[in-house]
Amino acid sequence: MESRVALGNALSKLFHIEEWETDPAFSRFIPMVYDPLGFDWAHYFEPEFVSRFNGFMLAGREEVETVFLAVFPTEEVLQSFIQQAAPGDLLFMHHPLFMECGDPRGKWGRGFLPIQPDLLQRLKDKELSVFTCHLPMDTSMPIGTGGAIMEALGAELIQPFIPHGNGHVGGIFRVKETNTDALITQLTAIFDIPYIDFEGIRRTSIDTVAIVPGCGDVVRDMQEAEALGAQAYITGEIHCHIDNPYGRQRFAQMMEYVQKTSLSLIGVSHAASEYLVMKTQMKRWFEQHTSLNVVLLPQKRWWV
Repeated sequence: MESRVALGNALSKLFHIEEWETDPAFSRFIPMVYDPLGFDWAHYFEPEFVSRFNGFMLAGREEVETVFLAVFPTEEVLQSFIQQAAPGDLLFMHHPLFMECGDPRGKWGRGFLPIQPDLLQRLKDKELSVFTCHLPMDTSMPIGTGGAIMEALGAELIQPFIPHGNGHVGGIFRVKETNTDALITQLTAIFDIPYIDFEGIRRTSIDTVAIVPGCGDVVRDMQEAEALGAQAYITGEIHCHIDNPYGRQRFAQMMEYVQKTSLSLIGVSHAASEYLVMKTQMKRWFEQHTSLNVVLLPQKRWWV
């Protein structure tokens, strides 16, 4: 057993959450999805979460026996957590909302979606805890969303790039010399995905890569990576597949850029790119620093 409060303090220290006044992304997205439902999220979620949009979203019993690790609160993940967890157990996630990003070989997505109030109430009724860590984990090194990819590739950091908040969400890395096809094979295995999304050119020699977990579909960031010497750009989403005017505009901008890029642009899915830190680094961290049982909650589909 571990103390919920002590666990929260340890995670906050690991990711320097107290240095973030608020999460600039979810301070916008949470009101955006819950307000139209008339759901009083500001009183339902924990007060500190309502201020920072990181940390304990729900705080259950004080004693924790098992921690469950996931990236998005999909209905599948939450149902599995509720079924397997005992009162007091903790769900640690990267995102407090599900983002339906779309499938490059299938349906486009709807963007950010709320956790349905009935599922939230079931979590509360069972006295379960939910702790999320978004941008503090994205900017954290060496334990973080980018750090986990760096570790899996055996890469060496050359320099961070894409400043965001209190740090950087991307990095330029040196890797053992490879080529585009071999790198795609390696990434498909690392992220356990059925296929990647690809644009750009196939290169016979790659020793410098940009790593940007999550949504990497920003032309200026790709242009900067090229200027910094990257030959490949590894991210979750190289295209925005959100089915609305914003998503279609972003997709069109990217399609114009990819006609002239020198990069191999490789998307491994938003969810898989950010689940790796849970599967590897955070599982190891909880096993080394706590007495908790650790249960992984991967998604059945990474492209969704």
